Amino acid sequence: MRKFLTVLAVIVVLVIIGAGLLQWQRSTQQPGEQQGPGSSEEAAPQQPDWCPRVEVLAAPGTWESAADDDPIHPHANPNSFMLSITQPLQETYPENDVKVWTLPYTAQFRNINAQQEMSYDDSRQEGTATLENELRSMHEQCPATQYILSGFSQGAVIVGDIANRIGNGTGVVPADRVAGVAVIADGRREPGVGVSPGVQIGGVGAEVALAPVSGLVQPVVPGATMRGPREGGYGELQDRTFDLCAPNDSICDAPRDLGNAMARAQALVQANGVHAQYASNPDVVPGTTANQWVVDWAKGVIDGV
Repeated sequence: MRKFLTVLAVIVVLVIIGAGLLQWQRSTQQPGEQQGPGSSEEAAPQQPDWCPRVEVLAAPGTWESAADDDPIHPHANPNSFMLSITQPLQETYPENDVKVWTLPYTAQFRNINAQQEMSYDDSRQEGTATLENELRSMHEQCPATQYILSGFSQGAVIVGDIANRIGNGTGVVPADRVAGVAVIADGRREPGVGVSPGVQIGGVGAEVALAPVSGLVQPVVPGATMRGPREGGYGELQDRTFDLCAPNDSICDAPRDLGNAMARAQALVQANGVHAQYASNPDVVPGTTANQWVVDWAKGVIDGV
């Protein structure tokens, strides 16, 4: 009987000690810490294994893409300027880590010399919808993936418009999912909107310069609405949106003084030689070219994600 009472007393003491330890653990637990099964805290959403860490989305310029092009290995125009940016990135990073996706869209610009082409408005809208669908679909499946957006000429207008919406809270992905934006020869460019990594340009985009006479220039560029500047700029993306423009490029460095509107519209169609030389022009970013700058910048962003 004495042994039984001794064992019983030991058991009672152990139960008391155990209860005390449990109460102490609960009292010292930090707010929001998981408390095991039944906790009201939800686990963070998991990223599927196939999702890339970063997706680079590139928008080619007019006549540099096609609606049925392959977005991973585009071939519609082997001389597309954006290939000089996307191919080095594809060669540097494995596809399961960094997905490089090139916008397939009609990329045309109906004008007085090419009446059979899709209008600029329709082409731009098609490209915008296709790029936003890619962003929306990827974000739904891969909520942790971050994005780099880049575009040239008409593609820069598309990317700039999408960045404008994202940065102002009305885009298809949250602003904190966008790691960076680079627009080259943007037709809606405004000095001070976005960050200029190269020479400072005093002119504005052709759409901004010609907005007051948009209706008057329709005989030259039918179906091309000159929409003016982007309301709200880049919002939250202002400090990570980079704008590159070559001096005297009639697409992004148009004079503020309107002058002869019809002549300006004709220059928009012809796009002077400067516009076609971004891959070799040393006057956009001192010490390098626009495409090489974007490649180096994108690598730095990707390596920092």
